[in-house]
Amino acid sequence: MQSELRTNKNWFTDLLRACWGVINFTRNMILNIVFLMILAVILMAFAASQPKPIDIKTNSVLKLAIVGDVVEELTFVDPYDEVVNDALGRNNRAPETLLVDVLETLEYAETDENIQSVLLDLQGLRSAGLSKLQEIGIAINRFKENSGKPVIAYGDYFSQGQYYLASHADKIVLHPMGAIGLDGFGRYRMYYKSALEKLKINSHVFRVGTYKSAVEPYLRDSMSDAAKESNKLWMGQLWDMYKADVTAARQASNVEFVETFDGFLSKFKQVDGDFGQFALQNMWVDELMNHQQFDQFMADQYGSNKKVRYVDNRTYLSYIDNQLSTDTTSANVAIVVAKGTIYDGKRKPGEIGGHSTAELLKKARKDRNVKAVVLRVDSPGGSAFASEIIRNEIEQLKQVGKPVVVSMSSLAASGGYWISASADEIWAAPTTITGSIGIFGMFMTFEDTLSEYLGIHTDGVATTEMAGLSPYRKLDPQMGDVIQLAIEQGYDRFISLVADEREMSKVDVDKVAQGRVWSGQTAYEFGLVDKLGYFQDAINSAASMAELEDYQIKYMRKSLSPMEMFMQELFESYGPTPEVSSVKAGELTDVLQQILSKTSNWTKFNDPMGMYVYCLECGEL
Repeated sequence: MQSELRTNKNWFTDLLRACWGVINFTRNMILNIVFLMILAVILMAFAASQPKPIDIKTNSVLKLAIVGDVVEELTFVDPYDEVVNDALGRNNRAPETLLVDVLETLEYAETDENIQSVLLDLQGLRSAGLSKLQEIGIAINRFKENSGKPVIAYGDYFSQGQYYLASHADKIVLHPMGAIGLDGFGRYRMYYKSALEKLKINSHVFRVGTYKSAVEPYLRDSMSDAAKESNKLWMGQLWDMYKADVTAARQASNVEFVETFDGFLSKFKQVDGDFGQFALQNMWVDELMNHQQFDQFMADQYGSNKKVRYVDNRTYLSYIDNQLSTDTTSANVAIVVAKGTIYDGKRKPGEIGGHSTAELLKKARKDRNVKAVVLRVDSPGGSAFASEIIRNEIEQLKQVGKPVVVSMSSLAASGGYWISASADEIWAAPTTITGSIGIFGMFMTFEDTLSEYLGIHTDGVATTEMAGLSPYRKLDPQMGDVIQLAIEQGYDRFISLVADEREMSKVDVDKVAQGRVWSGQTAYEFGLVDKLGYFQDAINSAASMAELEDYQIKYMRKSLSPMEMFMQELFESYGPTPEVSSVKAGELTDVLQQILSKTSNWTKFNDPMGMYVYCLECGEL
């Protein structure tokens, strides 16, 4: 009997060993396969990173596709998150196009004998500030004038921003069933006062500035008269500039902008509700063609053996990089980009961190080859403390004798103006949105919400009356007085700074401050900026101030870890290219997303003193 049991036990043990052997073999095989796959991908990535010769054939047509948002600096995206989202099919990140890439492409193509014309593909363009559109428009005009090469724009539909660029083409072609959306500029936002009251949420707001409307949505159910006055002024100026630029670009005095429903309906009836004919009648486009007709047109005009040689701008940029060499020994004008909301601490590229952006300026200060610095600002502001950290580093640059020139892009308001104020020279485009010199603090308390709806109460003891400040307790009125005094002192510091740097009196600064937003044109008239112009104008001025005749442009970049750099390069080489989605979410979902996106902005603010110089209306442009 024991022998039988021992035999059965040995059999069972052998079975377990065999099973474990199979499992262990399978595990090792899977791990080895995964390892080999990773190794293969790494080797392929390194192989792909090696520059490949790019040949641009003669009589090529440069297809300039501007996709997504036009930005000053690409937003950093964690490559791990990117891969996971792509795998799950939920990558909704909007693509981005660097402004400097577009400008560089047009500049190089101007003298490239292999490029015979440019086709503007604008269907993927989502958003761009008017000042950025103006810079691209100027580059298109310069390309046409200096090269004599034609520029054609074709689209199924042109949004307002897309059409601005299309208007600079020699020929605009629209699909017969297409349309053009020239709606003007509008400013509408949601207001939450009644909603907060229903939820028993108490908003505590501290501000200085009649026109500092950033916190209005939490105090009112409608826009104040002061905010309406301010917004209407600068939006009207931008719309007038838009119309003037388009009319000049089209070289036609009879280009009509329909600004009333009565006028629109009257003209629309004349073409029997045909949007394509409507665009043709108003001189917005030159011809109507479907896709097949346009392909034939391009083949007839620019084809070789009835075939057009297209080269896309991404390929062309790689071609440019292979052609150009950088002289690292020459004197440099350093470019530091300050794009996005200003936060305290360190931030990845595409956002402004007080310490990380200051480090870039410090890096330029310590670089012996850097002789001048251009700070490219595209920001609605944010943390007052972080703004001061950045401004302090600008002062250090000036002390060592390196001139600092600020180039304002689409936005340089509130904190964006704070970090600009101490520069040797400030350049703004006429359509830049700047000013908003004001300050506020805000937080919410939920003591009534917790007690009324959940039956939760807060109680305790403290050694002082000041201890225990919490969103779960009622704010002591005297603490509110303390915060208000701090905000008022912060505003005084802001206008004193501007007065000192701009050689103005505090009284004069206060008149144009009060949180009011201005166009670059008006800011120039008030003395808030020195000159009107664009990015290259600011670079030229910085080089002139440093007495440089021959110089290189050097971008100061936020550094990534070696692993981040490797993973980013890896997934850029083999990851999917983000597509512009034409499918909109359901109406209710869309509204909820807007609410969440607006309220989530406040959770990111991290000023240590809770004081913010931020232009909400600018941040939503």
